Amino acid sequence: MPGLTWRPMTPDDLDGVCAVAAVAFPDHFEDRECFADRLVLHPEGCQVLTDGRQVSGYLIAYPSRRGSIPALNSRLNALPDASDVLYVHDLALRPQARGAGHARAAIRALVEQARGDGWQALALVAVNDAESFWARHGFEVDPSPELEATLSGYGQGARYMLRRL
Repeated sequence: MPGLTWRPMTPDDLDGVCAVAAVAFPDHFEDRECFADRLVLHPEGCQVLTDGRQVSGYLIAYPSRRGSIPALNSRLNALPDASDVLYVHDLALRPQARGAGHARAAIRALVEQARGDGWQALALVAVNDAESFWARHGFEVDPSPELEATLSGYGQGARYMLRRL
C-alpha cells in the first residue's frame, strides 16, 4: 500500500486501531477502552500507520516490569512505579500493508526511542506463531517457568520475549 507513514496515535484513530486488531488478532480480542487506556497512559508509545484516511497498522508500547504480563483486554489504569522494560503491547498491520518494511521501520524507531529514553530492554508476548518474526528483530524467549500461567491466557504457543538494548 503506497503512501503509508507512521505518526503519533490520537483518540480519533481508536476505531481504526480496533479494526486492524480484529483482523490481526481475531483470537485475542481487546476492546476500544483497552487501547484508549494505553494511549492515555503513554501516548509517546502509540503510533499508527496511515495514508491519512485509514489506519493500516498500529504500534503500542508502554513502561512495565520485566515478567509482568497484562491479561488480555484489561485496563492498566496506571503505569508501574518501578518500570524496568518498555513493553510492546501490539504491533499489527492489515494484510495489505505487510511485506513493505513498515513493521521493521516501526521496530527500528521504537528501539531508537527506547534507547534514547534510557530503557535497558523491550519485552512482549509473541502470539500467532510470531516468535520467529520477533527473533529476527533481536528478541529472545524468556523461558522463566513462573510466566507459564500468565501466558496461558494468550493461547497455545505464546512466548514472553525480551530484547536487550
